[in-house]
Formats: sequence, structure tokens, C-alpha cells
Amino acid sequence: MRYAGSTTNGQWRCAGVEPAGARLARGGRRHVSLRRSLFSPVCLRMAFAMLVVAMLASCGAGSGRFRIEGRFRNLNRGEFYVYSPDGGISGRDTITVQDGRFAYEVPLSVPATFVLVFPNFSEQPVFGESGAAVKISGDASHLREMEISGTDDNELMTKFRLAANRLSPPEVKAAAVEFVGEHPQSPVSRYLVTHYFVNAVEPDYNKASELLSAMLKADPDNGRLALYLKQVDILKASATGNRLPRFSATDVNGKAVGGKDLKGKVNVVNTWATWSYDSQNILRWLGRLKKEYGSDLAVVSICIDARPKDCMNWMRRDSITWPNVCDGRMWNTPLLDRFGLATVPGNVIADADGRIVARNLNTSRLREQVEKMLGKRRDK
Repeated sequence: MRYAGSTTNGQWRCAGVEPAGARLARGGRRHVSLRRSLFSPVCLRMAFAMLVVAMLASCGAGSGRFRIEGRFRNLNRGEFYVYSPDGGISGRDTITVQDGRFAYEVPLSVPATFVLVFPNFSEQPVFGESGAAVKISGDASHLREMEISGTDDNELMTKFRLAANRLSPPEVKAAAVEFVGEHPQSPVSRYLVTHYFVNAVEPDYNKASELLSAMLKADPDNGRLALYLKQVDILKASATGNRLPRFSATDVNGKAVGGKDLKGKVNVVNTWATWSYDSQNILRWLGRLKKEYGSDLAVVSICIDARPKDCMNWMRRDSITWPNVCDGRMWNTPLLDRFGLATVPGNVIADADGRIVARNLNTSRLREQVEKMLGKRRDK
């Protein structure tokens, strides 16, 4: 109940209700007590309405909205990013942490996945529903142990993740397959297929296609899922032994980038970020090779930084001149999906005919492979 202030005799009046003293001043015949004014029909209706609003606010985000709130121990102040791979928001937003607490709320009419990107660039999915609110709690120094509650899907994801922390990589993949079989209609299943079979260091597009087909059979009216299955089938073309996929993008200087930039050369498509020292070292090494071999080596790089300006400043400092794509969408950059890249550093190496010969080599193996191929080219 909202009170508007005090009358001349020290009483408090309910907003919208005339004080008893005012009636008496106009010649009213009977005294209206403070108790009766507070329990008048107008005040009671207002109190009930505000109580309903308060209850709704405490239970969720309200119809047509989705809310994320939480608290991190060992993180007094900071920020992290959030993006949505399926249209919950466009681009990315920033979530600010103050005194260990944070909150984020957006309009949402249909279910969507939100991905939180933390300062160490680890990621955590949050599954949104209209009118729902989820709570995140954990220790900033042990993000893998965070818990997310508030909806069935987020609690399922938390349970899976905490169990996966104790498993080996092959066991985690097996657990993901089992989860999809038990929950084919859950958005968690789609995330697990993407994370462990599509965006993996060594993608398994055949397994991903198999799992997605089973999910679509259980939910045949899911248009998003049907489209995603088609996209995964297209990704099969970027497997080792196939030709480089066709692509088009715009680099940080606003110039068009496409297959013409790689055709007929030894090709390297790689990922990097200003926060990854290994990927920066690879770029410097590629820069030295470019100076030595010139047009025999073609490179297209994808920077997953959130701010293209950071990418441009680093390129300028290290004299990187070949095409670099950085659209600020981080892991949601379409070119990553096109080449099936999901790590930093990550890479795809193709021969002079544009056929993919290797993927996601570590630094030493990448150098060995590329220098061997360039040596062959120079001998011709």
C-alpha cells in the first residue's frame, strides 16, 4: 500500500482517499477514523493490486519476459557477455556484476538459448522461457561448479554438467548420447549435440545428424530443429578430404572475402583472439611465412573478439595484412559454422586444389604441415 503523506493533524492518508479532516472542514457530520480510511474499498483494491504485482515480480519475469539473476562468490565487480544462437537477442549484450550480484532481463515470447561468456571465455548455456526467471549461483574461481535453477531444462543441464565434470571425454560423449535418447524434445539435447559433436575439436557430423534426426522424429513440428539438421548435413562437406566450402564474408576493413581469396593456393583458415597467446603466435608465424612465400600461401583469419576495434588494433600493431573477419558476434560468427571451427586456436588446411588435408592441428603439427606443403609448392 502506498501512503501519500501526513495531514495537518499528523495522520497518514492512503493515496486517492480524501482525509477525514477535509470532510470535517467542509461540514461533514461524522468523523472518519484513520482505521476506516485505510480499510476503505479504494485502499483495499489498491493494496490487492500491488500485492499481486509484488507476487508476480518475486515468482518470475512477467509474461513475455525472461530474467537471469545470480550471485558469484569471489567476484565483487566485473562483467561478462551474453548472446543467443537462436534469436533470443540480436548481437550481444553485457551483464555487469556489482557486489557479486547481477541481473539481466529481456523480452521473450518463444523459448530461446542464451550463452553466457565469462572473462576466461568459458561458456554456459541458459535456456529461456517466456515469463520465467532463473537463478545462477557459484564461485567465480570454479565456474564449472555453478548451479542454475528455476526451470526444468536449466536444472537438467546443471545435473548433466556436474556429472560430466567427473567423466572422461569419451564418457561425456556417451552420456550426451544417452541424454538425447531420454530427452529428445529438450533444448538441452540440441545444445549437447552442438557442443560435443558439431563444434568439437574433431567434429562428428554423422553422429550429430543421427541424433538430430531422432530428435526431429520425436518433435516433427519443430521448424528450427529441421533447419539445423539441414545445416549440419551441409557441414559434412567441410570434413577432411572434401573441398573447402563456398563462403562469403566481410573483413574488418569492409572488404568482401570469399573463395577467390583462397583458390589455387596453399590455404589456411584459422581462428584467433587477442586474449589467446597461442593463436597470436600462430598469426605472427603465418606473417613471416607470407613474407617469405608471398602468394603461394593464402590465409583467411577469423577473430572471435567481441569488439572489432580490438582486432584491428592488434592487426595494425603486428602488420597483419591478409583478410580478417571479426563481426563482434564471437562464437556466433557464421563463418565458424561454415568451416566447422569451434576452438581458439583452430584451423583448416587445404592444398592447392582446395581440398581439405587437415583440421585443428596443434601448433607444432600445423607448422610442419604448412611448411611441408609450401616446400612442395616452391619446388614446382
